[in-house]
Amino acid sequence: MDAQSLIAKRIAQELRDGVLVNLGIGIPTLVANFVPKGIHVFFQSENGLIGTGPVPEPGMALPWLTDAGGKPVTALPGASTFDSATSFGLIRGGHLDITVLGGLQVDRHGRLANWMVPGRMVPGMGGAMDLVAGARRVIVAMQHTAKGRPKIVRECSLPLTSDRPVDLVVTELAVIGFPEGRATLLEMHEGVTVEEVVAATEAELAISPELSKPTIARVASGADAKPFVGDAL
Repeated sequence: MDAQSLIAKRIAQELRDGVLVNLGIGIPTLVANFVPKGIHVFFQSENGLIGTGPVPEPGMALPWLTDAGGKPVTALPGASTFDSATSFGLIRGGHLDITVLGGLQVDRHGRLANWMVPGRMVPGMGGAMDLVAGARRVIVAMQHTAKGRPKIVRECSLPLTSDRPVDLVVTELAVIGFPEGRATLLEMHEGVTVEEVVAATEAELAISPELSKPTIARVASGADAKPFVGDAL
C-alpha cells in the first residue's frame, strides 16, 4: 500500500457512525475510500454539500458538482446542497465532528501550518482556518518528511493556520497526538521502529512504554509517557 493510502486508511479508523466529517484537499480525500463496514458517515464539502460520494465514473462527472478543490464528486441519496454561507455557518457554529486536513508543518504543541508558503502565489486562504477553529476534532494527514526535512518541527517556520492545537497527526510512519500540549508518539505503523520515527522528527517526542510491545500499539493517554528527545535534522 502506498504512503498516502496507508495514512488515509488509518484515519478512517477514527470515524464513528453518524459523524459529520470534512475532508480537505489531497490525502484527506482518500479517507472516504476506507470507511469501515457497518458505519455511515456524512462527508461535508465546504463549498456547500453534505453527502459527497465517490469520484464519478469517466464521462459521468457533472461540472456543477465538485468538492472544495474543484474536483468532480458524486452525491449520495439524501445529500443536501446549500450556499457557502450556510456551509461556513455549520463549520463556525461547531457542528462539524471531524475535519481531516493536509499539513505543511505541525509544531511540538500541535499547531498547524498548512495554508501558504511565503513568496508563492496562492488562490486564497480557503477554509482551513475556520475548520481548525470550528471542528470538534482536527486530524492532520501528511507525510512525515518533505524532501528529507521533518514536517513535525519544534516551531513552525510557515504562517500558522490557527493557534488551536490539532488532535492527531497521522503520517506513513506513525500516529502522534498532543495530550497536555506536547507531541506524543501514540502508534507506529507495522515495520516502523521508534528510532525511525524519532530520526524523522525535529520536535521532541514523548513516547509511551506501551510502544515496546511487538504489535502496533495504541496509547489512549500520554499521561504515563516518558520523554524521548530526537536529534534535529
